[in-house]
Amino acid sequence: MKSSIKAIFSIMLALLLLTAVSIATLAGSAHAEKSTKALIENAVSAAPQVITQDATIKTMDGKVLREGTNGWNCYPETAITGPMCNQAQWDKVLGALMKQEPVTVNELSVSYMLAGEGDAIGVSNTDPFAPKPTNDNDWVKEGPHLMILVPDQALLEGLSTDTNDPVYVMWKGTPYAHIMVKVAAQK
Repeated sequence: MKSSIKAIFSIMLALLLLTAVSIATLAGSAHAEKSTKALIENAVSAAPQVITQDATIKTMDGKVLREGTNGWNCYPETAITGPMCNQAQWDKVLGALMKQEPVTVNELSVSYMLAGEGDAIGVSNTDPFAPKPTNDNDWVKEGPHLMILVPDQALLEGLSTDTNDPVYVMWKGTPYAHIMVKVAAQK
C-alpha cells in the first residue's frame, strides 16, 4: 500500500512539474507573440493602411515579422529612428548608409514616417553618420513626415536645407540626400 501511495505521489508530482513547465512555456510564447504583435503595430503606424496592410514587416536587422506582397517594407521604431515604411530603393539606400558605403539612387522612392520620430534620438541634417547632436551638425527630430529620394540630385537644387522649412533637403551633397516633407509637428 505504501509503495502504491508513493508511486501515485511520484506520478502526481511529475504531472505537477510537467504542468508548471508547460504553463511557463506557454507564457513565454504568449509574451514573444505579444512582442511581435507590438512591433508590427508600431511598424504599421508609419504609413496609410493601403500600404501597410500588404507590406512586409521586418526588424532593422532583417528579421521578417510578417510577410507581405506589395513590395513595401515597414520597420518598427529603433533608438535612432521612428517607424518607417519604405519602397525598395529606400531600403537599398539605408543599407548603404548603415555600412557607410556609396549608393546610387536609380528611381524615385518614398518612405513614410507618419508616426514621426517617437522616442528616437533624431539625426543630423548635414552629417548622415553623426551619432549624436553637436553644435555644428544641425540635429533634427521630426514629427510625421515623408522622405523622397530622387534619381538626379540636380532636382534638389533650389530646395532649402533649413529644417525649419516645411520641405527641405536632408544630407545634401551626399549619396543619401533626400527631400523631407513635414506632415505635422513633432509631439
